[in-house]
Amino acid sequence: MAHTTPLQQNHNNFDYDPAGMEMEMERHRKRRKKWKEEVVDVPLRRDPLEVFGMDIMLKILSYLDARSVALSLLVSRAWHAVSSTDRLWASKLEELWLGKAHIPRLSQIRGLSKLASYSLAVVDGKRNRIMKEDLCDHVWEFHFNKAAPDYWRNLDPYWKGTGRPMRRYFHPDGSQSADPGDKVWGGHECCYLTVTSIVGEDKIREHYVRINRWPRMSVSRKQDWSWELSNHLYSYSSIPDADKEEWINLPRVFC
Repeated sequence: MAHTTPLQQNHNNFDYDPAGMEMEMERHRKRRKKWKEEVVDVPLRRDPLEVFGMDIMLKILSYLDARSVALSLLVSRAWHAVSSTDRLWASKLEELWLGKAHIPRLSQIRGLSKLASYSLAVVDGKRNRIMKEDLCDHVWEFHFNKAAPDYWRNLDPYWKGTGRPMRRYFHPDGSQSADPGDKVWGGHECCYLTVTSIVGEDKIREHYVRINRWPRMSVSRKQDWSWELSNHLYSYSSIPDADKEEWINLPRVFC
């Protein structure tokens, strides 16, 4: 009789059942899948606002750009309530206004939410049609262009390099004024108007500003939201709002 070791005896007693092992492995896979769904995946499917809370979500949203934050307004009512807070949009508004020459009037209305102020400022910043209020709200630097006669350029500090550019002021009554001692001004009568012709679906066909019967000035707007009026003879550029304190109380010469 052959002698067998304990290990051989256990091996010989092992009843290999392929079908049973496959069933056991399948049960193991199902248990693992169920555990993964219940323990691992569930938090990922939950609303981050519920998981993190308002304060942490505000912190997260503050790192996003304004467009991404605006899109989060559409997720749900709860997200809209968080994503529209002044606490979040105040910094976005400051970023938008940074480096801008002019801040739109509408976006500074008292009691307006920061989100509404941001939206109005963006819309206004894209506007290329100048209004009478824009002309009157800003101080304008004036200088002659190279095509102007030598006589006028010789009177212009811009060309002579003898001081700051001449300034012009538009007024609600349709008149224009200059600073005292302006040699170009000379006390002449001066009035202005804006002309806009629109065709089709509010498409601007022609838009310009004219002073007296002098050549019309085309209107353009720069990236910093400042305005420029110009023709072949002279140009007007609106100076930044930050400089208003310098001129607001200065005497002027009216027509």
